[in-house]
Amino acid sequence: MDPGDRVFLFLQGPHGPFFHQLGRMLRSAGCTTLRVGFNTGDDAFWFHRESFVPYRGAVGDWPADCARLIRERGVTDLVLYGDARPIHATAVAEAKRAGVTVHVFEEGYLRPWWVTYERGGTNGNSRLMELGVAEMRAALAQCDLSVPDAPAHWGDMRQHVFYGALYHWFVMFRNGRYRNFRPHRDRTVAQEFALYARRLMLMPAHAAGRAVATTRVRRGGFPYHLCLLQLAHDSSFTAHGPFASMAEFLETVIAGFAEGAPRHHHLVFKAHPLEDGRTPLRADLARLGRAHGVADRLHFIRGGKLAALLDHASSAVTVNSTAAQQALWRGLPVKAFGRAVYAKPEFVSSQPMAEFFSGPQRPDTRAYRDFRTFLLETSQVAGGFYSGRGRRQLLRQVVDMMLAPHDPYDALARGTAAPRRLLRAVT
Repeated sequence: MDPGDRVFLFLQGPHGPFFHQLGRMLRSAGCTTLRVGFNTGDDAFWFHRESFVPYRGAVGDWPADCARLIRERGVTDLVLYGDARPIHATAVAEAKRAGVTVHVFEEGYLRPWWVTYERGGTNGNSRLMELGVAEMRAALAQCDLSVPDAPAHWGDMRQHVFYGALYHWFVMFRNGRYRNFRPHRDRTVAQEFALYARRLMLMPAHAAGRAVATTRVRRGGFPYHLCLLQLAHDSSFTAHGPFASMAEFLETVIAGFAEGAPRHHHLVFKAHPLEDGRTPLRADLARLGRAHGVADRLHFIRGGKLAALLDHASSAVTVNSTAAQQALWRGLPVKAFGRAVYAKPEFVSSQPMAEFFSGPQRPDTRAYRDFRTFLLETSQVAGGFYSGRGRRQLLRQVVDMMLAPHDPYDALARGTAAPRRLLRAVT
């Protein structure tokens, strides 16, 4: 389809100006763009006023209004960040019924120097869920890619937190025109803003505490297993995991550790870098450690770099955190409970929890490297949403991918995928 015939409808994006810059580049390619704003935070970061569509209707009216907007505006493409929040899930369903191409952005499956771009869905809704390693190897048969090492740090965390706080400030203090807006999480906007602001203020104190806790583990001289925690309110945990709460997950892991792990082994819980204190992780770990008689062998580390901990870990456990891929890259045994794009039988253990801690099965590292290469040739795009440098790098590639006739997976299989610019391009 000619770019001049395409109409891209944007819904909610990452906090900050990425969607605005992406829309501007699509317009420069000849496309038409529309942006639906559900609150003042959406409004504040979209500067092309003639293409902005404020939505002030009730939540219950959104399915019919979305379908009408797609039909009346001749929408050909839907663009959104994450596909699990209710307004997005509804829009995806309406778009697919209308034959509209769905473009979904998400944090990178391989973080921190990549973001994820897929069509149709991400995470548990990704096409990767149905693709086996053998199919990926067949698609890679003509490729000769030198895969870079796993990055050792998150990237633009300060910008991420800053834009999150700014977004919630707009919604908290300037949202009078959007009285029907309801956040997709169970916290009020004021509570979300307070959590972001608190995290910004406590960053120095958290860094100091993290350094002490990490040093204690690294110099402890004991074997340890690493539990990779996620945000309890994140859609990956809630929509694609088997646990009703984070406490239930912690109970499962600690009970298995107490039953199966050798008595000289320890268990380290690594919090998500954006953990903001809304979940009482420390209190839950202390309570469960006492209940199972392993309190003196449990450790909690708040955020920070993962590489130093993985380098000496014996295994990794998670629901479906993308951080598990750094463990697989190092050849560590991984136990994943939820639906994840990397949860392939070749490299993720199916052992019961106690058996895993007793003698974890190692992954097929050759199979994982092929999987990782496949990701780097398809859905993983170098760059980031939050820093200026990351956005520039991302925009250099992703607009062409969106305008291409085939999604990244089909393009690789057909031999039409463009050469990729990898880690060396952004460091």
